[in-house]
Amino acid sequence: MIAKIVKGRGFKGAVNYILDAEKGTKLLDAEGVRLKNKASIIQSFITQAKLNPKLVKSVGHISLSFSVQDKDKITDQMMLQVAREYMRRMNIKEAQYIVARHFDKEHPHIHLCFNRVDNNGKTISDKNDRFRSEKICKELTAEYGLYLSSGKEQVKTNRLKEPDKTKYEIYSALKELVPKVRGWDQLKQSLNRQHIDIHFKTKGHTDEIQGVTFTKNGYSFTGSKIDRMFSYSKIDNQLSQNNHMERNMQQTANSPSYPDRSIESLISSIGGLFDFQPNGTNHEDEILANKLYNRKKKKKKGRRL
Repeated sequence: MIAKIVKGRGFKGAVNYILDAEKGTKLLDAEGVRLKNKASIIQSFITQAKLNPKLVKSVGHISLSFSVQDKDKITDQMMLQVAREYMRRMNIKEAQYIVARHFDKEHPHIHLCFNRVDNNGKTISDKNDRFRSEKICKELTAEYGLYLSSGKEQVKTNRLKEPDKTKYEIYSALKELVPKVRGWDQLKQSLNRQHIDIHFKTKGHTDEIQGVTFTKNGYSFTGSKIDRMFSYSKIDNQLSQNNHMERNMQQTANSPSYPDRSIESLISSIGGLFDFQPNGTNHEDEILANKLYNRKKKKKKGRRL
């Protein structure tokens, strides 16, 4: 099970999408809203949101998606139990919400719309919500014996429409190239061959880079919108690691070798230094070996006395 979290300003768009009849929608649960029609549900959310007018984004919209491999075991009741437990662990409590199931895709999934202004007028915190959500999804997946989908790796690319199709193409290119290339110039050249352009966002009128945007087919996405691991800071850190590793490998390859002292030196350090005489032993090594041998003899004589 994986979750996608979206926060917004208007309840109308979220409710209309979730309760869209063309998606074969089935309303599974609702709390604190009037269910006469979609308009009454929207107005219920709006009225309560006015209890906390300082909160700009009062709309919480979360989709919970299950693997197609669990399709036969997934029931409406099971999905509702998972949704309620998910909300409880995410501290979405004393809140208005609706939960609906869609049947427009191959994999089972539900949508949850909730008011981030709770029944007491307080804000439902979104601090670290994506990290908490990922942890909770893994826990619930294990507890319910479900299959853990690997997110973008399970995307049916032939079903994608724009701009998601282009977004996924950029994701695939970055996933392949970022672990390999050694700098931004090399990454830019490699992406250009796939008709992907890079643009950097700087801080004010300075040259300090704060973000990166990728453009293809007329569509532009910031790195973090493609995936959190492709934000500017994370890509930059990975490229630095790649470059550092490459330099270390080159230094190792160019360092002088001592063919007669590798295995033999290891054997000597374990305890056979004075019994094993490799061919071509360096004169300085021989002197050092004799010194160590003499020290060892002196220590033995001292013990006898």
